[in-house]
Amino acid sequence: MDGTWWQARKDLLSAGMTAVWTGAPHMRTTYHSEEHLNWMREALTMAEEALAAGEVPVGCVFVRDGSVISRARNRTNELRNATRHAELEAIDAIFTDKSLTPKMTQYSLSTTTLYVTVEPCIMCAAALRQLGIKNVFYGCANDRFGGCGSVLGVNEGLGHPSHPPFKAIGGYFHAEAIMLLRRFYVTENNNAPVPRSKTNRVLKTEISPAAIP
Repeated sequence: MDGTWWQARKDLLSAGMTAVWTGAPHMRTTYHSEEHLNWMREALTMAEEALAAGEVPVGCVFVRDGSVISRARNRTNELRNATRHAELEAIDAIFTDKSLTPKMTQYSLSTTTLYVTVEPCIMCAAALRQLGIKNVFYGCANDRFGGCGSVLGVNEGLGHPSHPPFKAIGGYFHAEAIMLLRRFYVTENNNAPVPRSKTNRVLKTEISPAAIP
């Protein structure tokens, strides 16, 4: 490994910044500002709530003009509805919360940023694009259903005059997001159609560096 790169990472961390390794020293490296990290911490709090409620631990916050306008977590088990992902729960709240101003509840999310612990799935990425989301920052990749590059690049592919692409950047609290998922998947899920015994599963703590699509 390139020692110079590791020293640069160490220097940035000591300066209060978080560096994300995209897989190799010669690849693009993204440095995360404290502002983004603060919003992602709030998303992680929602994911912790999901885990405590027996849901797949994914949480998110929508931010506009420096304020959270909506926050949510997965509720698929609670509502017995596989579409009730954190992002869609938060979007619904934006359009139904009477305490929000008309400006905040406008249809377009073009001035809004999403922070979510796991890369949005294909379904959620499509919804976000249709609503004109500005930027998406996420924790870990969604290797099975990711809609922002891991499986399909819904956020940027297929040009559409009414639905412009949006940027999606991963790696924010990557390890924490993965560990939340692992904690869920080593426990018994009584809400699964066919519950599987997981008594012999062991919580793995080794995590590979974040790879941004």
